[in-house]
Amino acid sequence: MNIEEIRKNAFAMPYMSPAYSKGPYEFFGREFLIISYRTDPELLRKVVPEPLTIKDPIVNFEFIRMPDSAGFGNYTESGQIISIIDQDGKAGGYSNYLYLDDEAPTAGGREIWGFPKKLAKPVLEVDGDALVGTLDYGKIRVANGTMGYKYTPMDADAESKKMMASPNYLLKIIPNPDGSAGICQLVRYYAQNVRIAQAWTGPAQLELFKHALAPVADLPVLEIVGAKHLVCDTYTIGAGEIVLDYLK
Repeated sequence: MNIEEIRKNAFAMPYMSPAYSKGPYEFFGREFLIISYRTDPELLRKVVPEPLTIKDPIVNFEFIRMPDSAGFGNYTESGQIISIIDQDGKAGGYSNYLYLDDEAPTAGGREIWGFPKKLAKPVLEVDGDALVGTLDYGKIRVANGTMGYKYTPMDADAESKKMMASPNYLLKIIPNPDGSAGICQLVRYYAQNVRIAQAWTGPAQLELFKHALAPVADLPVLEIVGAKHLVCDTYTIGAGEIVLDYLK
């Protein structure tokens, strides 16, 4: 293959058989368990990159089932989203850690947007009268989340609008071949075409356990402040944009 062919056709690695598709990245039947908790504000400030700031020390621990994802297939994800205020004064979220059980969205999420993804074993399921989320890293339990199943209905339309209006931030880091910094960017994206069919709240609890390579417990649970169970008919991850290039 010649240079012009490479320039024209290169999308992702491996060149001849990329690890993920070109999108669009649409999700059908996407389901969330989101447990919001208060943590130590000083610990939180150490992990939120400038120019983002925090107002209230709130972390959203999410368990997400994605059974029908265009290009990515059927997988589950879990992780921490920190509530932030961005450089424009808008409330949004910053992804701290994310754990998945499928290679394609792990590679695609990291390489395209900069999602902080690692392979693990998250699960979201109904157990009797409880919605249960678990996260194992290898053989070790990292998180347990529980919520009463469909206790109290919420306004699904309002939740859809809120999700689409909130900016989401990522710290994208890719090294050069010699190990020096190649890409270090603050990236923003928005959820698009969100249609939430069901929205529920109820009593919830969350336990986090220490692990050297999955350190979600470094932001400890001090108080549970809320929980949501959302079921989306449709959800699309929008294209990302570079907000700040830290290397320039």
